[in-house]
Amino acid sequence: MKDAKDPGTLRRPNWLNKKISISGCGKMDSMLKELGLNTVCREASCPNISECFGKGIATFLILGRICTRGCAFCGVKKGAPLSLDPDEVQRVTKAVIRLKLKHVVITSVTRDDLSDGGAGEFARLIRTLRDRSPETAIEVLVPDFQGDPDAVNTVLQARPDIFAHNVETVPRLYPLVRIGADFERSLKVLSLAKAASGIYVKSGIMAGLGETREEVLEVMDRLRLSGCDFLSIGQYLRPGKSNYPVQEYIEPNLFAEYEQEARSRGFSAVESAPYVRSSYAASRYLQQKK
Repeated sequence: MKDAKDPGTLRRPNWLNKKISISGCGKMDSMLKELGLNTVCREASCPNISECFGKGIATFLILGRICTRGCAFCGVKKGAPLSLDPDEVQRVTKAVIRLKLKHVVITSVTRDDLSDGGAGEFARLIRTLRDRSPETAIEVLVPDFQGDPDAVNTVLQARPDIFAHNVETVPRLYPLVRIGADFERSLKVLSLAKAASGIYVKSGIMAGLGETREEVLEVMDRLRLSGCDFLSIGQYLRPGKSNYPVQEYIEPNLFAEYEQEARSRGFSAVESAPYVRSSYAASRYLQQKK
C-alpha cells in the first residue's frame, strides 16, 4: 500500500515501528564529538542507533565521512574525500577502551582514491587495539578494495576475529543499487578471507530491494561456496528521498524462513529479522558459532 503523504513510497507495516529516542544518545554523542569520531550509526541513519548508543555500543566509521562510490541504497555522503587523519587510529582506540567494549565493529567508507583502499589503516587499527585492548574481539566490515588481493591480505595479516564484507543484494540488482560494485568481485574478497585460517568470514544482505526468494537463496549458496561463516539479513529502509525506494516490506515470517534456509546451508551464525543490520548485535555471531 502506498503512503498517502508520499505517493512515491510504500506505507510502513506495523512490524516496522521502532522509535528512535535521542534521549539515550547524549552520552555517546558527547564522547564521539570530544574524540572527533564518526560512526556508521549516524552517517547511515541506522534505525537501531538509540538502542545501541544507549548500551554504550557504536560501529566506528574510519577513513572519513565521504565515500567515493555512489551506492543508491546508502545514506553516507558521496564525493571527493579528505586526506586521511593520522590520529584517527589512536582516537578510535581511546573510545573502545573508554567504552570497555568486549566486541567492536570497525567499518569505513569506500576509498577508491587510495592506492590500498585504506587497508593499511584497518590493519594499523587492528594491531593497536590488540596491543591496547587485548580482550576486545575485533570485527572489520571492509569495502571491496577493488578486488586487490594485496589490500585484502593486508587486513587479514593483522588477524581480526571477524572479516566482514557485505554483498548487500542479489547480482541482478547491482546496476541499480550498488553502482561501482561487482558481485563476483565481492565473492572473491570473501574467498580470500576464508583462505586465512582461523578468521571468521561474514556477509550481509538487504531484503526489500526487489529481489525474489529464489535469488536470495542462490546468494546464500554462493556465499557458502565462498566460505562465508556468518550471515545477516535485514529489511532495507530508505535513508532519504534521494535514495533507492523500498520495493517491498518483507514479512517477519519470511525472515524466519531465510534464517532456517541459511542454517540448513551450513552458516554457523545467522541473524535474520526486519531490523537486523550487519553490525547490529554483532557479538552474538561469535556466541552462536558451532
